[in-house]
Amino acid sequence: MRPAPPPHKSNMLPEQIPGFEHIKRYWDQGLETWVARLIPGEYYTSIQGEAITTVLGSCVACCIRDPEMHIAGMNHFMLPETQGVPEWGDEISATTRYGSHAMEQLIDSILRNGAKHDRLEAKIFGGGRVLSSMTDIGNQNIQFAHRYLNDAGIPVVAEDTGGDDGRKLIFLTATGRARVRLLAATQSVAEQEKNYLHTLAKQTNS
Repeated sequence: MRPAPPPHKSNMLPEQIPGFEHIKRYWDQGLETWVARLIPGEYYTSIQGEAITTVLGSCVACCIRDPEMHIAGMNHFMLPETQGVPEWGDEISATTRYGSHAMEQLIDSILRNGAKHDRLEAKIFGGGRVLSSMTDIGNQNIQFAHRYLNDAGIPVVAEDTGGDDGRKLIFLTATGRARVRLLAATQSVAEQEKNYLHTLAKQTNS
């Protein structure tokens, strides 16, 4: 078993796993820990007990952790908009490949750094209906996360999803605890997700 990460000190930026240098980190005085901030399409894995935070609207974040090795991470993803619920066949459709990629990257990163698959547990957050759309993208993201984790054999031990509000999420990787604050659907969150959704739609159709 990997020992629990030591308490952080504000003048000691913890070692970062190679490949995550682009992720912004900051010291949170209230939490007394370093925090990695994610935007849509990003993921982060920590072996140093950092916290990970993001703001969610229709997007979903999956927090996955090996509680014995204290290795954990989080992603932030959205499926491209469709006119119906994505197909869940053996082949990954263009619609679901972005969520699948986000999940695969996160799980692979956690396992590469010493976690064991049979100890992994997950928490799911987000999927609020904050975008004006004919389809409920948030619900599709929630369904996808559950389906993927079930197929991967990773149990979901906690969830805060759906509704009409956004969420600010802080995942404390050292303990596995998550803090969620509901946010009224704001223009900035909606605009960020619309831009991300537009990018995904262009990639899907290319």
